[in-house]
Amino acid sequence: MWFSDCYKKISVNKHKNTGQNMNIQKKKNSLIESTINTVIGLLTSFIIQIVLYPMLKIDVTINENIIITLVFFVVSIFRGYLVRRLFNRYV
Repeated sequence: MWFSDCYKKISVNKHKNTGQNMNIQKKKNSLIESTINTVIGLLTSFIIQIVLYPMLKIDVTINENIIITLVFFVVSIFRGYLVRRLFNRYV
């Protein structure tokens, strides 16, 4: 339910260069969307790493794998949020 609310609260503004209507997502909703997308990526990458590392003979403990995944997770949330905000502002 709350996921669909992210899209219901999108406001319509005019593009500053073209004057056409455009959808602007609120900052909070951008963060929620970016976080959900990144959590899905987190789980996917963790599973892939568990399968792929042994195939490539890369010795990594589960704890090390979790740390690697969490670092990419945090960076990915900020990257996704920043890209979304830049698109809302300039595109």
